[in-house]
Amino acid sequence: MRIGLFLLTNLAVLVVASITLNLLGVGRYLDETGGLNLQHLLIFCAVFGFAGSFISLFLSKTLAKRGTGTQVIKQPRSADEQWLVSTVEDLARQAGIKTPEVGIFPAQQANAFATGWNRNAALVAVSQGMLQRFDRDEVRAVMAHEIGHVANGDMITLSLIQGVVNTFVMFFARIVGHTVDRVIFKTERGHGIGFYIVTFITEMILAFLASMIVMAFSRYREYRADVAGAQLAGRGAMIRALQRLQAEVNAGVESPMPDTMKAFGISGGFKQKFGKLFASHPPLQERIDALSRMA
Repeated sequence: MRIGLFLLTNLAVLVVASITLNLLGVGRYLDETGGLNLQHLLIFCAVFGFAGSFISLFLSKTLAKRGTGTQVIKQPRSADEQWLVSTVEDLARQAGIKTPEVGIFPAQQANAFATGWNRNAALVAVSQGMLQRFDRDEVRAVMAHEIGHVANGDMITLSLIQGVVNTFVMFFARIVGHTVDRVIFKTERGHGIGFYIVTFITEMILAFLASMIVMAFSRYREYRADVAGAQLAGRGAMIRALQRLQAEVNAGVESPMPDTMKAFGISGGFKQKFGKLFASHPPLQERIDALSRMA
């Protein structure tokens, strides 16, 4: 199922990008002399860069449900489910957004996430383990954090940033590939094999480095969502929820989220030293300290 969804997503990117490029009249980015038309190249890269980012955004709820096994609560079947739905409705009303879909995913590890293509068509979900082990004030604080992500428009902002990053990674990789193909491989017309090899390698290197920009915003938005959680559910409850998460991390409990969803969860793990630049979440202790200092 995941492979099928991945292939369909990439097919959709190709179709949408090809149609858009034809409508814009940008089918090639080489001019008559074989040189690069930088304007056409930038448009070409932007179409592909943003197409992938926004198609992923529009499919985010479907992919999240499939990837985590989330079951949306359509009709509450227990007191816990009824309380969870009522809590999310109350938090959404306070935040001034439409009530998101509410779901539970089958994992004993404690986590939660929010996703969706806009603030009035979102999904928030909590793991079964968190719902069972955390007290209601703590779960409310966690859901307030996720509602904060939705109200802040973090999903669309992250997609815009990813689209810009994708665009310039493709743009500069093709300039490097074209230059090497002409200077080193002496290709005079069109592009030779050197262009494709160098472009591919350069894209991998630039994408790796550019991911630091995306992850920096991801960490920043976690602090903002913590503040929103504290405002909606109380600072004490938000701090206790983060402390409970920290205790589980220290106990070696893994996140139940697949890699593609970790940036959307309340707890995303953390790597030391150089890996800190590529972490989607700040250390839980730093988030706790930031809330403790909040006026």
